[in-house]
Amino acid sequence: MSYLLGNSQVVVVFLLISALSTNIDNASCLTFINQHAFFVTTTIYPIPENHAQRFVLHNEVHARSSIIKGLPGRASHLALSRSSEEKIQERQHLSQLCERFGVVAPTPDTDHFSATFDTFQIRWEQHGEFSTYTFYVQGAEEQPFAEPALKKVPVDWLAAMTGKILVATHATIISANENPDLTKIAPYFANNPLVGSTVTGGAASVFTDFRIHVDGFSRFLIINRDLRVEQGARLMHRLFEIEVYRVLALLAFPIARKLYPELKKADQQLYTITNAMTQSAGNDAKLLDELTMLAAEIENHVSSNHLRFAAANAYYNLVEQRLIDLREVRIQGIQTIGEFIKRRLEPAVNTCRSTSNRFTSLSERVGNASQLLRTRVDIIIERQNQGLLTSMNLRAKMQLQMQQMVEGISMVAITYYAASLIRAMAETLHTLGWHVSPEIVEGASVPFILVSIGLGFKRIHHIIKNTTDAS
Repeated sequence: MSYLLGNSQVVVVFLLISALSTNIDNASCLTFINQHAFFVTTTIYPIPENHAQRFVLHNEVHARSSIIKGLPGRASHLALSRSSEEKIQERQHLSQLCERFGVVAPTPDTDHFSATFDTFQIRWEQHGEFSTYTFYVQGAEEQPFAEPALKKVPVDWLAAMTGKILVATHATIISANENPDLTKIAPYFANNPLVGSTVTGGAASVFTDFRIHVDGFSRFLIINRDLRVEQGARLMHRLFEIEVYRVLALLAFPIARKLYPELKKADQQLYTITNAMTQSAGNDAKLLDELTMLAAEIENHVSSNHLRFAAANAYYNLVEQRLIDLREVRIQGIQTIGEFIKRRLEPAVNTCRSTSNRFTSLSERVGNASQLLRTRVDIIIERQNQGLLTSMNLRAKMQLQMQQMVEGISMVAITYYAASLIRAMAETLHTLGWHVSPEIVEGASVPFILVSIGLGFKRIHHIIKNTTDAS
């Protein structure tokens, strides 16, 4: 490897020999070199090391290139909704098809794959919530939809497919040098009203009826005047994408219609609650409980369907972009594809947008009403607390007055008992022969006792005040 990295010319020759030895054409040979020549480009100049995803991200723009080899041609397109488990199974299912025809299977982490088998080509893509299969066959039949490309695919392999069909459509490219005759085209679509236009700068015309026929597939007929192979492939792919994204955008429409009664009910319930809030005799606690329940229901609807409504809007934007890419020019007497889709798809998408916006607006209104009601409840609680504090303050004053009265009585009682003790002491001394009068001693001690007790109480009050201020 060090020898190869040191000689870029040897690497190029080695890559050419490796590519040619696989018996592939010139275009594929160049693609092979572009995919593997990074060994050369990283050693010519003394630049920093490549990011781990540099070449993968750079080559992403070439990942879904056309595999159609010529015109005219036919294609069958399937779009299937799949669960996470089914997405894993479909890779195994696709690998079985590759194994049957001796083709290298896609890697487990790939999300797109193209290959050529014996009589048909396949293009597979895995998206977030769906997967698509496109089968191509070169050449045209006398009847454009009599022998669709899907008939070339093994029946047992098709029968083993998992998932649910969202879109199934056939497309055929035929050649014509003159303007198409609508009366001859109509039988290909069971004489249903045609929708179509001239596209890609007049290089082709496209016709469809946007109906599912008896075979379970819709149909697109492309009349080629001056299409290059790559143009025809891109045109066919855009038509398939329009059909798929149109259906995916409409997935939200049944949900919007189902939610309309819930939305109307919630709106009426909010009106009832806000009307009761204007009444002075209302039960605010009960109203707040009702508002909380209503808010929970609305948020449940919003969170459950937000992704579906957002996806519908995104898919509709993709449909609009693909219609712009067609560059349609009207064919006299029939609607263009863009006109037909917008007239039918736009009202449905607007309904979904309106439902989503109304739920969002209703959620905000419920939030505002809840805030107002909580404010009113808080004010009432604050008034109650203020009244309680006033009552507690009055009780504290009464307790203080009673305490002061008790202190006065306590001073008298303490003075009485202290004076009695002093009298007892004086009587003892008188008995022992001392010339003291117990009555005089007792009476003289009363003022001193009262002053001492008063100073003691004052000292205690001072200590309590200092302790309270410090805390």
